[in-house]
Amino acid sequence: MALRTRLTDRFKLAHPILGAPMGFVGGGRLAAAVSRAGGLGLIGGGYGDAAWLDHEFGEAGNARVGCGFITWSLAKNPALLDRVLARAPAALMLSFGAVAPFAAAIKEAGVPLICQAQTMAHAREAVAAGADVIVAQGAEAGGHGASRAALTLVPEIADYLAEAAPDTLLVAAGGIADGRGLAAALMLGADGVLIGTRLVASSEALVRPEVRDAIVGADGDATLRTSVVDVVRSLEWPPPFSGRVLKTRFVMDWHGREQALAEPATLARENARYREAFAAGDVDNTGIFAGEAAGLIHDVKPAGEIVARLSAEAERLLGQAHAFVSA
Repeated sequence: MALRTRLTDRFKLAHPILGAPMGFVGGGRLAAAVSRAGGLGLIGGGYGDAAWLDHEFGEAGNARVGCGFITWSLAKNPALLDRVLARAPAALMLSFGAVAPFAAAIKEAGVPLICQAQTMAHAREAVAAGADVIVAQGAEAGGHGASRAALTLVPEIADYLAEAAPDTLLVAAGGIADGRGLAAALMLGADGVLIGTRLVASSEALVRPEVRDAIVGADGDATLRTSVVDVVRSLEWPPPFSGRVLKTRFVMDWHGREQALAEPATLARENARYREAFAAGDVDNTGIFAGEAAGLIHDVKPAGEIVARLSAEAERLLGQAHAFVSA
């Protein structure tokens, strides 16, 4: 018997799993593979490249997929929202910035609004904006996030929603890469999970093989939160957000020395080195976004297989827990 939650019922899914909208990594093929497996895949809007988005929606074909935006970046080019809404996405996710300026247009289009929250203040803002789903993202997550851990953030938001907005769904994110994480999230009060790093190590992710291999070869101690990757790319992320990345040589050379990295001549040199290494798959000399869940990832599989395996593992574990209590 498949897992059934409010998320699967509301979105007509076979599995309570969303694929994270990872910028320039979560493209159309990955989103489509997650959706066709019974989850819901989200294309990563990144920093707002219209041509890239058009191409990736094309790559998704006729699969039912959604999209996610970095909200503070979307504010610089809000026309992108209309461009995506015209495609009638299955959902629209907003993260890392004020959601109110965009919520009305999303709701008027009849598209479910997903808001990612790293704090209770973010969760309250999402409820005020009419969010249909809140993603409680713990600091364990790869990519950008804040400081709260999922183990306490998820149940705290669950308790808040039970009183303030009982129809709003809750999805857990951060450190979830196998069925144990999905089962735990459901027990903490979530209706499902959002998966990121595990899907970077999938055959459909838009990354080089060396990146997948680096994630598979890492453990959870091999990541840290830093602003190095933003400084070198001249991206001014607002507080309190930083990025969780692998401890590559480049990252560790500059972590704690971000001010020196930002010096114009140094920045020009290191930016070129960073980008050349990234394009060449030289992971030591660039940055790789990955979460603490890297230590739970031991292979590269098709995204559909990953989704099905997570759900089956969680179903088995929850069944065993029920039997244990009954005994």
